[in-house]
Amino acid sequence: MNLAYQQPGTTTFIPEIWDAELLTQFDPLLVWASPFVSNNKYEGEIRQKGDVVHINSLLRPTVGDYTIADGMTAQRPETVDQALTITEAKYLQVLVEDAERVQLAGGLDSPINQQMIRALAREADTFMGNIIATGATALPAITPTAASIPQSLYSAILDMMLALDNNDIPAGRYVVVSPRVKRYLVEHPAVANAAAYGEGGVTANGVVARLAGFTILTTTAMPAGVDIVAGHSEFATYASQFTGFREGQSEKYRADYIDTLHLYGGKIVRYPELDTKKSDSTFDESKPTKGIVKAAVTWPTAY
Repeated sequence: MNLAYQQPGTTTFIPEIWDAELLTQFDPLLVWASPFVSNNKYEGEIRQKGDVVHINSLLRPTVGDYTIADGMTAQRPETVDQALTITEAKYLQVLVEDAERVQLAGGLDSPINQQMIRALAREADTFMGNIIATGATALPAITPTAASIPQSLYSAILDMMLALDNNDIPAGRYVVVSPRVKRYLVEHPAVANAAAYGEGGVTANGVVARLAGFTILTTTAMPAGVDIVAGHSEFATYASQFTGFREGQSEKYRADYIDTLHLYGGKIVRYPELDTKKSDSTFDESKPTKGIVKAAVTWPTAY
């Protein structure tokens, strides 16, 4: 199909391929909204800002003691509802004098498109990081001395491991650290030599190493006042949808536009065995989740 701005016989500009390419280039830039940290099991059909995805949790039935005299008492299944609301609507719009020439110059690999993709990813990742940090259980601040920074940070991660163990959080956990924490954490032998203890040399989605049951990641999009966050992806969910690219003639300028709309939302996921059920069959979301923990670092003055 020839578009209005194309020369007869031109077939190089094919907008239909952009959706998949954007996702391919967008996803590796995420940390908080990546599958390591947040699941996307509840996306459903997202079509507009304000859409709500309902998550139902099934309460665990009570185990009874069987006797011949009393027999058995049947229990009715009971669910608890959680609502994931699509609260964010972010867009990109590119205005160009010659859309065909931009496409021929590299499409989504062009510098301007790369920067716009990074801007979308940064917005989404910062949003999800704030959701996770706000819902996490706060542990005591880490207060290392100048001589003990690497060991103190590593010990703090082991303390987080213990806190998650005590709540039976399953395997497949993550730790997200600030670049400043990463700077000193990699001096600890267990992290510097991660290949001997776990898995080293992993860099996708900000991954530093895999060690002691954790995937260790780093990002500059750390929420304010938080230096380390540890948890499991089952306790945070991220729902995202690109509505597709549009192209056409600008009404305001003598140019063509190309744009897309990114709809997304996120929330902390609650579980009957770990969270408090209210009388209206919803969870008390004012309390932090036990599946994610966080800590701040009180750095020595010289650091």
